[in-house]
Amino acid sequence: MLKSMTGYGKGEVVSERGRFTVEIRSVNHRYGEISVRMPRGFQALEQEVKRAIAAILKRGKIDASVQWEENIAVSGVPQVDAAVASGYYEAFKGLAVELGIASEVPLSLIITQKGVLKDTGTAIDETEYLPQLLAAVQAAVAAIDGMRRREGEALAKDLLERRKQVAEWAGEIGAQSPLVVAEYHQKLKTRLNQLMEGVELDSARMAQELALMADRCDITEELVRLSSHFSQFDSALRFTEPVGRKLDFLMQEMNREVNTIGSKSSDAGITTLVIQIKAEMEKMREQVQNVE
Repeated sequence: MLKSMTGYGKGEVVSERGRFTVEIRSVNHRYGEISVRMPRGFQALEQEVKRAIAAILKRGKIDASVQWEENIAVSGVPQVDAAVASGYYEAFKGLAVELGIASEVPLSLIITQKGVLKDTGTAIDETEYLPQLLAAVQAAVAAIDGMRRREGEALAKDLLERRKQVAEWAGEIGAQSPLVVAEYHQKLKTRLNQLMEGVELDSARMAQELALMADRCDITEELVRLSSHFSQFDSALRFTEPVGRKLDFLMQEMNREVNTIGSKSSDAGITTLVIQIKAEMEKMREQVQNVE
């Protein structure tokens, strides 16, 4: 089953200590690149979060954001250091007298000064929060993975339809290719008859020219390899593991064969079909760039 590389997922887990909220976004990327923004105090758990994400999301540029809202009852009420507050008050009051400012020192100014309020909460032990954090990460991963799977199903359906269309045009080229030499034979014979009216044509020389033309125009090998690539492409669409790079490689090989067919052909009909195939394959290539 194909997976897209673009998606979004969110997970939340609440406990008596607080709430973890994890959001994950992913876009196309050649490799698997994971970046995580952790809240202060939880940076030591970043690698655990990355491992949990990488276990499911194998490819793409993945950005994860972790937010932590602590329960007020757990965090506790900050304590006031009266001595520090008094020191700030006396300092501000003395400055007002020195500057000749008749103004009271507001309490709102004092409590914002460094050291006046002290956090009474205990230090965070990251390992105690790890199970809750990983549960939130796994919920977000499951959400984004589901989205990537759904988009992957749509990609697989579109790619298969386009591949069938390309194969149909390739079949038309295969059917038309043997007629090219016969048409060339007739055109060459007609042209020579016009130029050498009354002169007998050298049948051996004519046969040699036709043999050279047939060799230059022969695209049997290219069509066989193209058919093989089609089969491998269809098989890859049914794989359960990531196949984005394999599909990208097959698209390059198919494009190479089509280019060779176009360079060998001097027939207007085949050239038109080659142009149609290349246009359709370009659309397929763009879709493959989004496959995990």
